[in-house]
Amino acid sequence: MLFKQQALLRQKLFVLGSLAIGSLLYLVARVGSLDRLQPLCPIDGRFGSRSQDEIPLRALQFKRGLLHEFRKGNATKEQIRLHNLVQQLPKAIIIGVRKGGTRALLEMLNLHPAVVKASQEIHFFDNDENYAKGIEWYRKKMPFSYPHQITIEKSPAYFITEEVPERIYKMNSSIKLLIIVREPTTRAISDYTQVLEGKERKNKTYYKFEKLAIDPNTCEVNTKYKAVRTSIYTKHLERWLKYFPIEQFHIVDGDRLITEPLPELQLVEKFLNLPPRISQYNLYFNATRGFYCLRFNIVFNKCLAGSKGRIHPEVDTSVITKLRKFFHPFNQKFYQITGRTFNWP
Repeated sequence: MLFKQQALLRQKLFVLGSLAIGSLLYLVARVGSLDRLQPLCPIDGRFGSRSQDEIPLRALQFKRGLLHEFRKGNATKEQIRLHNLVQQLPKAIIIGVRKGGTRALLEMLNLHPAVVKASQEIHFFDNDENYAKGIEWYRKKMPFSYPHQITIEKSPAYFITEEVPERIYKMNSSIKLLIIVREPTTRAISDYTQVLEGKERKNKTYYKFEKLAIDPNTCEVNTKYKAVRTSIYTKHLERWLKYFPIEQFHIVDGDRLITEPLPELQLVEKFLNLPPRISQYNLYFNATRGFYCLRFNIVFNKCLAGSKGRIHPEVDTSVITKLRKFFHPFNQKFYQITGRTFNWP
C-alpha cells in the first residue's frame, strides 16, 4: 500500500514538474532575449520624445503576435482602442534601389522593437491610380503600431520615378529616406536575372544580358535599357535633392549588408534616432542558404525567401569591363554627393 502511494506521489510530482518547465519555456519564448528587456529609450529628433504612456521593449516584444493578428484584420475596433494602436504614415521610407537589398534591409530593421514594417510594397507614390486614392488610402495600408513606434515601408520603384520626390515632399517634408545600393554592374545583372527568371516561369524566351546592355549599332552601353539606367544612382539622386537636403538621406551598403549586416544596421539605427537594440544575437549565418537569417527570440527565426540570392548567368567579361568603365564617373559623383565611398571597380 505504501509503495503504491509513493509511486502515485512521484507521478504527481513529475506532472507538476513538467508543467512548471513548460510554463517557464513559454515565458522565455514570449519575452525573447535578455538584451531586449531594457526600457525603451526616447526616440529623439523629429520622431518625437518619449510620452508617459510609452511601453517598454519587453511589452513590445510580447505583443508582436498581437500586432500580427491586427495586420491580418482579426481585430475589433474595441481591441484596437484598448491597446492604443494606430495606423501611422511612415516616418521613414526605403525608396530604393531595386535589387539593392531593399527587402533584406526592411526585414532586418523589423528586428528592432520600435520599428513596424509594411509587409507589402504599397506603390502609392509611383502609381498614378493609387496616388489618386488619397493619403487616407495610403495610411490605411500601413500596419497597426503603437504611437511612439516608427512605421517603415519600402517601394524601390520610388527612387527612379520622376513624380515621387515631390509627392513624398507634399506628405512630409522632413521624412527620412533610405537608399540601399550595390556595385552598379552587379545590380544590373541581378535586375536582369530576376526578369529572366520570370520569363522562364512563363516559358518565354529572353535576350541575353549582353545584347540588352550593349547597343548593337554603336557597341556602347545602352542607357535606354532600364537595368543600366537604374544603376546610374547619381542621376536619380539629383532629382531627389531638388526637394530634400542630403541630411535626410542615408545610404546603405547593400554588398556589406549581405556579408556583414550588423554594422550597417547600427548606422541605420543611429540615422533614425533609434536606441541601439539590434545585436549579433539577432543575426546568424545560414551556411545552407549562404545568407544571414534573423532571430527574433529563442523560438522565432526567419530567413529571406528562396528567390533571394539568385545565381547570376555568366556574362562576357568584356561587357562587364565596359559597364564598369561607364559607371565609374557616375560613381565618383555619387561618392561626392553622399559623402560615402564604396570599393567599386
